[in-house]
Amino acid sequence: MAALKRDRTPQNPTGQRRPAPAAPKAMRVGTVLAAMGPGLIAALSGTDAGGIATYSNAGALFGFGQLWTVPIMGFLMIVVQETAARMGCVTGKGFASLIREQFGVRMSAFAMLALLVSNTMVTLSEFAGIASGMALFGIPAAVSVPTAAIVIWLLTMSGSYKRIEKVLLAICCVFITYVIAGFMVGPDWGDALNATLVPRLQATPEYLSLLVANIGTTIAPWMIFLAQSNVVDKNVGAAEIPFQRIDTATGAILASAISWFIIMATGVTLHPAGIAVDDAAQAAQALVPIAGAYAERLFGLGLVGASVLAASVLPGITSSAVCEAFGWEHGADRTWGEAPAYRGIITAIIALSAGVVLVPNVDLFGIMMAAQVVNGVLLPVLMVYMVRIASDRRIMGRYVNGRVWTAITWATIGVIAALTVVMFVLQALGY
Repeated sequence: MAALKRDRTPQNPTGQRRPAPAAPKAMRVGTVLAAMGPGLIAALSGTDAGGIATYSNAGALFGFGQLWTVPIMGFLMIVVQETAARMGCVTGKGFASLIREQFGVRMSAFAMLALLVSNTMVTLSEFAGIASGMALFGIPAAVSVPTAAIVIWLLTMSGSYKRIEKVLLAICCVFITYVIAGFMVGPDWGDALNATLVPRLQATPEYLSLLVANIGTTIAPWMIFLAQSNVVDKNVGAAEIPFQRIDTATGAILASAISWFIIMATGVTLHPAGIAVDDAAQAAQALVPIAGAYAERLFGLGLVGASVLAASVLPGITSSAVCEAFGWEHGADRTWGEAPAYRGIITAIIALSAGVVLVPNVDLFGIMMAAQVVNGVLLPVLMVYMVRIASDRRIMGRYVNGRVWTAITWATIGVIAALTVVMFVLQALGY
């Protein structure tokens, strides 16, 4: 949903200057609230059907054993999304446009092809999550999936970024269900806090494989494009970078808190009972004999909301990135006549994803695993592009990456690349 380049002068459309740094406290609070949105949506979109399934499985298999990873993953999310948002604020361009300008059409085309394949697979998994979640309320996939597809398509075609953002932020409220479910299971809060602060490592292939999956579901390639294009669509300028950082950090903290509660809740209920799960819907159903039907419904509602949120975001961000890379018109405010490729790609992704979910006996798990492999290869490459652009003073000016931030980003790339190799090895060994 990236828009065309916009004027980045420190004036608003009425010609008035932006509030000075010494503005009254109430005005500063209002400016912060006005900037909120892009970071929240980007972070919470990652807590999708696949993410909920992964976190649930971590709790079911290892109890509190992977709670210590949550703050680390939250910090890595802040590093990636802050850099992406800052690039959007300074340049007024989406990530795909910057890749094409700095690294050429061929490299951009390769990245966009991988992103298109991966995001379509992930969107498919979101519709599978919608089907599974609504099935918990007795609604068959033949009804829930087409209905969700139509609603999501109408939202993305609404022609107003502000309207889309408001709807997505409203959907984000559904994540409170996981917090409520976490309190309902009555955990040992002291033990949970200890597990969060003190790593509980296990040198087993299953533990390492799930650890890699946790990191992979927290930081996905499409989140870089989303974090950057959202601030471009919202016309956030360089003067508002401090407020955008607050938005980014807030989104990452909330997303981390939600994943923490999911792991904790399933760790309390499913792990002692020896119940393993393959998806989020199974985790919800498994809660019934232990935590009651209300916990199942809360988990199911969270699953549906999370899937709808991600399914509403992925087609638009994918189409925007592809159109940016090839210089085509794009943006939520563009009509079919102005941006046929942009709207056509969104329509195709939604229709294909919803259609495949309705095919009997389709291997959804295999499709999601293939998407994970593509993401594992693509993410380090995109992050190399990102850190090189963000460290270029000609592009970023005074907002260029500092040495410490650059070092942290390169270290993050190294960790993700190493974990990707571990993931491939474990998959080759059958884990």
